[in-house]
Amino acid sequence: MEIRRTDLSEPEVIALIELHGREMSAGHPPDTCHFLDLSGLKVPEVEVFAAWDGEKLLSIGALKLHDDFGELKSMRAHPDARGKGAGKAMLIHLLDRARELGFEEVKLETGRGSVFEAALDLYKSFGFKTCEPFAGYIPGEFNQLFSLKL
Repeated sequence: MEIRRTDLSEPEVIALIELHGREMSAGHPPDTCHFLDLSGLKVPEVEVFAAWDGEKLLSIGALKLHDDFGELKSMRAHPDARGKGAGKAMLIHLLDRARELGFEEVKLETGRGSVFEAALDLYKSFGFKTCEPFAGYIPGEFNQLFSLKL
């Protein structure tokens, strides 16, 4: 597995981002869904990475750079790579990148419900804990906030 920064031009990456958006929007009111679409990922304060096995895309993940913390965004394993460690490898990569950038904390906002359980289990296994509101997010019926001190 090779994890490298993407310029978001690869068709496989674009397709996975679009799938992620559709899945995040399904069953959630628009004002409670905070995923970044392709245009939201193509900004200077967001670094996007893709994990590959040769030509096969395994997962994507992004790190949004705030003044005093990094924020995980767009964490998504390809459907064919679920359960194969691609999400865990991406999380490790993003946490390492946050440390390289000098951040002492990483935060994330995610949804609630069964579709999020695998990701929540992964985050909690790394020590993420619920946290107070940040970056305009308010926890509620459809979403929750987590933080990890690095």
